[in-house]
Amino acid sequence: MTDRPRLSAWPPLLVAIALEVTATLSLRAAEGFTHPLWLIVVALGYSGSLWLLSVVLDRGMPVGVAYGIWSAFGVVLTAVFGSVLFGELLGPVQIVGVGVIVVGVLLVELGSHTRESTEATS
Repeated sequence: MTDRPRLSAWPPLLVAIALEVTATLSLRAAEGFTHPLWLIVVALGYSGSLWLLSVVLDRGMPVGVAYGIWSAFGVVLTAVFGSVLFGELLGPVQIVGVGVIVVGVLLVELGSHTRESTEATS
């Protein structure tokens, strides 16, 4: 075991989210295979995102928390940027759904800290 400090999982998680959102938006921009150069961005974005997600897990973030944050923020940001970039409408029900996703992720994150603190005191 080494004495070096454990690196934070947050920077690679944030970059993984950005890459996943970029890949998903590029998938939309590719419009099937009518603009195939966008598919390069798709492949690189998803590959990089999944690799960084594995780095996050290696740095000690629980898989449920990491995947929950990664996927939820991916959904939220993709919906917002899809609306801005592609004119996709977000109706009231969809906006509430995005809010529910954010609340769900916050609850998962809070639950993980509660469990860690009870395990530390045991």
